[in-house]
Amino acid sequence: MKIFIDTANLENIKEINSWGILSGVTTNPTLAAKEGKEFRLLIKEIAQVVDGPISAEAVAMERDEIVEEARSLSQIAPNIVIKIPIMPEGLAATRILSREGIKVNMTLVFSVNQALLAAQVGASYVSPFVGRIDDISYDGISTISDIALVYGNYGIETQIIAASIRHPLHVVEAALAGADIATVPYDVLKMMVKHPLTDRGIENFLRDWEKIKNLK
Repeated sequence: MKIFIDTANLENIKEINSWGILSGVTTNPTLAAKEGKEFRLLIKEIAQVVDGPISAEAVAMERDEIVEEARSLSQIAPNIVIKIPIMPEGLAATRILSREGIKVNMTLVFSVNQALLAAQVGASYVSPFVGRIDDISYDGISTISDIALVYGNYGIETQIIAASIRHPLHVVEAALAGADIATVPYDVLKMMVKHPLTDRGIENFLRDWEKIKNLK
């Protein structure tokens, strides 16, 4: 399973990218608004750091306007993917864009039905929102598992991005459920690399090294 970072903060992206584990970036208007930069400039700066797919969200609601906005955003860099919400106008726009070779990440997905429709119109990615499904007392990871099963039944190539990740266990569960990608907030990525036994082991190694480094 690939790891994306879910943020628009350039410094956080640079830090995680420096680890060598980052395969892509997802953004949305809420994340971008926190950064206080013009949206297109921000996406361009991110594309200069990360080679993998970078999801930039279209905010238009009518199909022709979505298509126009998507075409414009796709010109920023060759690795831009357009995020479009699952809705009738979004489906229609995605069909047009997929035929033009513009990749779409269909977002705000909460059901297998929605994921099936996204695949039908040629979405390259589908983003089920694990945490938000959990918030309404349903099982977000089960939704990932069901989508993966259905896609596998029919050889559907649309990739599943586990989104709305709230904690490291979500990442593990998404991987076990068959997600192709998990897009993970910065703070959760920082937690993923930590383990108390690792910290204790490093402390022991350093303490023992101090004992022996000056021995002759």
